[in-house]
Amino acid sequence: MSESTSAVVRRAILAALFLGVVSVAVLAFLAPPIEAAPAGNCTYYSNGSYTTVVGQYGYDCCNNYIHWGVKTKFAQCGGCFSCTPPPR
Repeated sequence: MSESTSAVVRRAILAALFLGVVSVAVLAFLAPPIEAAPAGNCTYYSNGSYTTVVGQYGYDCCNNYIHWGVKTKFAQCGGCFSCTPPPR
């Protein structure tokens, strides 16, 4: 293979890589955002009086995953949790 042929091959490979990166960036930009499903957001309570919160599972309004505490049969689901900073 001559030097000019290998230069053409290198340019073609670089062009293909560039087009691949641009394609991925455009598709990521055009993809619709995934919204939090409020019906899947549940707050769990210690008993039927629903006064002591013992856990929350779901997503906040900023689409951060919330998961802490325990799940009990005393739950209220729906709505949107307040936004929290994402975990580090």
